[in-house]
Amino acid sequence: MLSYRHSFHAGNHADVVKHIVLMLILESLQQKEKGFYYLDTHAGVGFYRLLSAEAQKNAEFETGIAPLWQRDDLPPEVARYVEMIKDLNHHKPQLRDYAGSPLIAAKMLREQDRALLTELHPSDFPLLRQNFRPFKNVQTKRADGFQQLKATLPPKERRGLVLIDPPYELKEDYQRVVEAIVEGYKRFATGVYAIWYPVVRRSQIKQMVRALEATGIRKILQIELGVRPDTDQKGMTASGMIVINPPWQLEKQMKSILPYLNQVLTPSGTGFWKVDWITPE
Repeated sequence: MLSYRHSFHAGNHADVVKHIVLMLILESLQQKEKGFYYLDTHAGVGFYRLLSAEAQKNAEFETGIAPLWQRDDLPPEVARYVEMIKDLNHHKPQLRDYAGSPLIAAKMLREQDRALLTELHPSDFPLLRQNFRPFKNVQTKRADGFQQLKATLPPKERRGLVLIDPPYELKEDYQRVVEAIVEGYKRFATGVYAIWYPVVRRSQIKQMVRALEATGIRKILQIELGVRPDTDQKGMTASGMIVINPPWQLEKQMKSILPYLNQVLTPSGTGFWKVDWITPE
């Protein structure tokens, strides 16, 4: 049961929020000279062609990265993210290629940093391995990403970021995220953990948030951007990131970025955003 493929959704509004948060956390880790470890549990293939049949099917990038592409009023953080994608497109005017989180991270790593990217999907893993061959400090592995928190933490660097963004095709993924966090936190309490989630049914997110609260872990920040009000219909209306041990400036950064994204990505005025502590310090 591994049918989800990110190539159909690459560059959508959820990717925009996820990748800006990822970039800001990595930038904060780079403020110290000492190396860090990056673990991407559900890496996908890491690189997406937006002119492919999959990406064109619903053209989700047209309401994500595309509206930001040619704007000249981007907040500095959003500008740095868009610049990375422009770099990938060799600064040509047409938006053709998009980076998944593994590629954004790999391009930001310094010599002293290292990454492990895991993917289980039988057709995605060979592409992931191929795409990251050029990166010396990036290892790829066909494995269950959730189990890597148990297997690889704490990292020898004692600093790091774990990105958990499963497809949530299976209802138990919500529960597995919480279990993986508990396992990881036991081993590596000072690490930064970033959980991506889609809002398809609000009740599932509320349940996951309650389960995270019940772990007793402190310093859990929730960041969310919605493009439509919650509904019982099919489809993702919002998405967010739950960050444990967020860098101190992340809350303020996202509070200034999200109103802008809300305005540009949901011009119809149906959107909303929030930045709240699930559990403060």
